Amino acid sequence: MTISTTIIKNSYSGNTSQTVFPYTFKISVDADIQVILRSALGVETVKSISTDYTVSGAGDANGGNVTMVVAPANGETLVIRRATV
Repeated sequence: MTISTTIIKNSYSGNTSQTVFPYTFKISVDADIQVILRSALGVETVKSISTDYTVSGAGDANGGNVTMVVAPANGETLVIRRATV
């Protein structure tokens, strides 16, 4: 299956309260997303599906949402990117 889009990632600044973050690209299954938390110092940590976040909207051409278990803190950046195999 071919997925065509020019948007492959979305980034958001943390504020210690927001836990739901939209992604604006199509994925086929939940595992087609990679979620990365970047610290204020630039250190990146790849988060784990089910443990750190859940995904909704797989199969939707307009994307869906990533819901974090813990809201990113002030100074952190949440990066959601398509990671299809």
